[in-house]
Amino acid sequence: MNTSIQFDATGKLRHFLTIDGLSRELLVRIMDVAESFSSVTEQQVKKVPLLRGKTIVNLFFENSTRTRNTFELAAKRLSADVLNVNIATSATSKGESLLDTIRNIEAMSVDMFVVRHEASGAAHFIARHVAPHISVVNAGDGSHSHPTQAMLDMFTIRQYKGDFSKLKVAIVGDILHSRVARSEILALNALGTEEVRVVAPKTLLPIHAESLGVKVFHDLDQGLEGVDVVVMLRLQKERMSGAFLPSEHEYFSYFGLTQERLAKAKPDAIVMHPGPINRGVEIDSRVADGPQSVILRQVSNGIAVRMAVMSMVLGGYGETHSGGAV
Repeated sequence: MNTSIQFDATGKLRHFLTIDGLSRELLVRIMDVAESFSSVTEQQVKKVPLLRGKTIVNLFFENSTRTRNTFELAAKRLSADVLNVNIATSATSKGESLLDTIRNIEAMSVDMFVVRHEASGAAHFIARHVAPHISVVNAGDGSHSHPTQAMLDMFTIRQYKGDFSKLKVAIVGDILHSRVARSEILALNALGTEEVRVVAPKTLLPIHAESLGVKVFHDLDQGLEGVDVVVMLRLQKERMSGAFLPSEHEYFSYFGLTQERLAKAKPDAIVMHPGPINRGVEIDSRVADGPQSVILRQVSNGIAVRMAVMSMVLGGYGETHSGGAV
């Protein structure tokens, strides 16, 4: 998939579609800009004027709560106008093609599409066909990519752990169907993480998983030994066709994160989850609500990170280019 489409002719970030191909400097810059927006939520007036006069369209072909809401809040806190398109009642549900839908909304003088779609590559497809002045941000496409989720997770890890080069991170669960896992592996490796592990049954791992730049474990206790960060993933049942697991109960018995299993990690390890959580399937409630959980902080950080991405793409905030920030 062509990743250079993310930059315009001058090298400035025009779309945000995937972590693939982005430099360490650019990822750090996104986190730095997000840090500058973190205090906005604590102000009496939770707005900055960076995108005043811009119109952002949330185009969600898949159900979402956290992602859609945080994108909407992020856009509004940047003072942009926001249009939420209800796909269930739109012309697309009546047979209109995706491109016709895009063209009709383009005619309303919009500036950005935030796209979530069940088909891998959908955001790239739209980015190749939008008018030159319009940007596209990928809010999740099939099993392929979820770049803003990866960046809010990197931002959260940096807040708690600092230097990535000294960290061991374990990503646990349905790696095969997870766009979050793919984006996080790319981001962690780009940021120079000491060791990235994936822990899953063989049926939930892609073929040749090691080629992704990870260390593979099939035993949860071994995979968690001495790690600094644990990222739990839910079972992506909506993307499964066939029997990948005997039962959810059996899955939890082998791969569910409990307090006893978390003790294998470092004492100050943090627990993350992109949501939604399936308690008793991939994580025990005592862990999800426990002192090492930073799951709600991830949600809060999603607003700041999405503000950073939209302001950099639409407003040139930070003058970010493909080689890094200048």
